[in-house]
Amino acid sequence: MADSSRPAATPHETTFAAIDHAILIVRDLRVMLDADLAALYGVPTGRLVEAVKRHPGRFPPDFMFQLTADEHRSLLSQSARANGRGGRRSEPYAFTEQGVAMLSSVLNSSRAVAVNIEVIRAFVRMRRLLDTNADLARRIDGLEAQYDRRFEEVFAAIRELMALPEAPARQLGFATDTA
Repeated sequence: MADSSRPAATPHETTFAAIDHAILIVRDLRVMLDADLAALYGVPTGRLVEAVKRHPGRFPPDFMFQLTADEHRSLLSQSARANGRGGRRSEPYAFTEQGVAMLSSVLNSSRAVAVNIEVIRAFVRMRRLLDTNADLARRIDGLEAQYDRRFEEVFAAIRELMALPEAPARQLGFATDTA
C-alpha cells in the first residue's frame, strides 16, 4: 500500500537514491561499477568500457581497476545484484571518485557531465557521513575514558569503605602495673 501523504519520488530523487546505493566499498575504496555507471549515463556497459579503453592514460589504477573473480563473486553474494545468464565475459571495472570524474571527459555528452556532478556529490555526501560517524566515535571514546576514570574513583572509595579497620592489637595475659 502506497503512502499517500508523501508525493512520489521525482526522477532527480530517484537518481540520488540510485547513485547512493551504487557506491560500494572494494579494496577499502569507495567505488562504482561500470554497469551502474553505464545505466546512469544511459549507455551500454560495453560502450562505456570501450571509451575507457581508448583512453588508458586517463585511468590509472587509483582511478579504475578491474575486479578479481573472487571480488565479483563476493559482491554478488552480498547484494541483490542479478547473476543472470549471458552478459559479461569479463569481470566488471570499478571506478573511484576520481575515475568517475574522468569519465565525463571520455564520454563527451551533456548527460555524462550532469550525471558526474550528481555522482561526485554522492561521494561527498558519503565522505561527510563517514567523517561524522568517525567524529561521533571519537566523542564516545572520550566520554568512556572520562567515565572510566570517575568510576575508578568511585570503586576505590567503595573499597576503602568496605575494608575492615584494623583493630588495635590486644595483649594476651594479665596486665601489670609497672611504673
